[in-house]
Amino acid sequence: MIKQRICIVGDGLSGLMTAVILSKVSGLEVNLIAKKCIKNADKRTTAISDTNYKFITQNIKSFGKKLFWPSKKIKLFYETSKENINFLNLNEANSNLMYVFENDKIKKVLLKEISKNKIKLIRKDLKNLDELKNYDLIILCIGGQSNIYNSITKIRSIRKDYKEIAITGYVKHNFKKLDTSQFFLKEGPLAILPFSKNYFSFVWSVKKYFFENNSKKIKTLVKNKLAENLKNKQDITINNIQSYPISLSLRRQYHQKNVLILGEGLHTIHPVAGQGFNLVLRDIKKLEEIIRYYVCLGISIKNSYALNDFYNNRKPENTIMSLGVDATHSFFKQNKYLDPFKEIIVKNIKNNETLKKFSKIISNRGLSL
Repeated sequence: MIKQRICIVGDGLSGLMTAVILSKVSGLEVNLIAKKCIKNADKRTTAISDTNYKFITQNIKSFGKKLFWPSKKIKLFYETSKENINFLNLNEANSNLMYVFENDKIKKVLLKEISKNKIKLIRKDLKNLDELKNYDLIILCIGGQSNIYNSITKIRSIRKDYKEIAITGYVKHNFKKLDTSQFFLKEGPLAILPFSKNYFSFVWSVKKYFFENNSKKIKTLVKNKLAENLKNKQDITINNIQSYPISLSLRRQYHQKNVLILGEGLHTIHPVAGQGFNLVLRDIKKLEEIIRYYVCLGISIKNSYALNDFYNNRKPENTIMSLGVDATHSFFKQNKYLDPFKEIIVKNIKNNETLKKFSKIISNRGLSL
């Protein structure tokens, strides 16, 4: 049996995960192309749902439990002029709502898996897709800004510049207890993500002008904001502070011929709900299922409807979830005319058990109910 050749371009989390997952499909030869320069360690954390955690750990056995920090509780707060309203508490008694991992540690495991699974790693700076014409399937996981996409997507994407900056970092602490939390503050949403006993990461999304006006004292501002909202005066140590612009980008065209866009190049959303990489993992899972189906039938991926099947299956959820996150972000933005009505709404959410149940299902499984 002649193996079908697949090429994944990009060695970020999406590219590495896609390469390892697809290498498990019998009948495929998987190559990974990455830039010659070695990137610095990715000192960020990522949150994934329970179903996505089970998907990757079942497929990649070398992912030990110590790499993932589970959360059974998630608390949501809305800041008013008088107080922070704790308007929603999500709890699970017998399972976990989410898991948080450190990106650089997961990448190290994936790189070892690539070597172990005999995935050919090619270090080169890709100029254009003509260099990859001998592959049956080309998967681009090269972020959202590459000019290579211009030769694939002819339909205009959905784009929105939030004019916001996400500030991220690690925090060392000695708190006795710390739950995963989301604070909707007047400056912008602040997420608290514990990833070990004495460490948590944060993502604080603020207006671009606020960030620029306070760039020289960001660390102090973050420290004070954390102390204020966590109601804990213990000293904390903040490191690995990074920042990046936030935007919404949704491709309307996923593929052309045998070239598929995946990862942040396909959809980039606001971090407020922590759903970005969850969507990517659901994409990878569905792509693996579709490719396995065609390979088992002995059908050439290059001449099949595989990518069209992927597009039809994944585009509805990716679009609805991304625009839903955008609507959530818009709702919680400060507005002096609407804020009094928001207070009434969020206070009524707290006792709505149906909404709690629905929120947990959507966060865990997406729209694949």
